[in-house]
Amino acid sequence: MALLEVKHLTKRWPTGRLALDDVSFEVKEGEILGLLGHNGAGKSTIMGITLGMVRPDQGEVRIGGRSVQKDRSTALRQIGAIYEAAHFYDYLSGWQNLRVFCSLSGWWDEVEVKRVVQMVNLTRAIQQKTATYSHGMRQRLALAQALLPQPKMLLLDEPTDGLDPEGIREFRELILHLRKHHGLTIMLNSHLLGEVEQMCDRCVIIKDGKKVFEGPVPSQEKTRRMFQLETNDMGLAREVMERTGAKMDKHGIVEVPLSMEPHELVAALVQGGVQVQSWQPHRRTLEELYMGLSSKS
Repeated sequence: MALLEVKHLTKRWPTGRLALDDVSFEVKEGEILGLLGHNGAGKSTIMGITLGMVRPDQGEVRIGGRSVQKDRSTALRQIGAIYEAAHFYDYLSGWQNLRVFCSLSGWWDEVEVKRVVQMVNLTRAIQQKTATYSHGMRQRLALAQALLPQPKMLLLDEPTDGLDPEGIREFRELILHLRKHHGLTIMLNSHLLGEVEQMCDRCVIIKDGKKVFEGPVPSQEKTRRMFQLETNDMGLAREVMERTGAKMDKHGIVEVPLSMEPHELVAALVQGGVQVQSWQPHRRTLEELYMGLSSKS
């Protein structure tokens, strides 16, 4: 079941630039979805519309069946978010900041707040002024704020931006823990393809305001069988593959059709006169997928 539904979003800025062009996708309950695209592709616009901060020209976003555009307050009760840079009152402690932000919704449960603070590993520093916090600590405080009061879904806008490798790993493990042990649904916008590959089940790629891909992160694919072919007879190999229904890109990466076994394709290549120097299983990366789509006009 889809918890978040993005339906036919179109947005044009006053300058005339088209920010989004009929973009639709879904985020299912319990999954982590990565939203990818170059700077200016439209990712943050989608986030802004989802949070009710930007109004679309057409289309809508539904959260748990509730339209953000028609019933914003009810829809947004189901999500927490880290959107753009996290800002806090530096003269207040982390605990006081959480209390201030929670007061905006009229909610406060000290036991639950302590539990969330412990979950994001801020218990020791929560009574210190946020002016003393490192960037990583501020991100963890922002995550604690997003987790109060107990949302069904998190929206994370570049959550690891500016973190060092240790901070990135810690944040990644925390996000995976939230999904595994608390059943949270998560959509994150990131330019770190390696992190998206390790965290996400599926991804949506936006290019120039249009959705150009929606599907499993390559490492999660179960049905595609990819192999790396090395031969000096690429032209001949391509001819043989066209007859068998197999596909090969310019780098010699072959997708074997489900109608045949990999060894049968190798046999067909050899019988067709192709000198096969190497044939190895290939795991397509998110970077290959992303760069392939980004390079297309």
